[in-house]
Amino acid sequence: MYHEWVVLERIAGDLQAEILRGLLEAQGIPVLLSQEGAGRAIGLSVGPLGEVEILVPEGLRLEAEQVLEMYRTGEFETDEELDEGEPPVEE
Repeated sequence: MYHEWVVLERIAGDLQAEILRGLLEAQGIPVLLSQEGAGRAIGLSVGPLGEVEILVPEGLRLEAEQVLEMYRTGEFETDEELDEGEPPVEE
């Protein structure tokens, strides 16, 4: 088991945190979400009570940061995903 967990990122809202958790776990990186839904009881999804911390094992932090960078630059998208919803290109 992992002994030291570190905050990888703080995200506004549970939905985005869940998306990133799924992405990281699909790459073999364990994830814990902290303060998950702290503001949910009173309906807050912004500000400090709506913030969710994404924690990863300290030894996997650099790998997790690389995964998030790849996600943000679109490296996980396929050609099919990029083509969906776009009008055909006329030649």
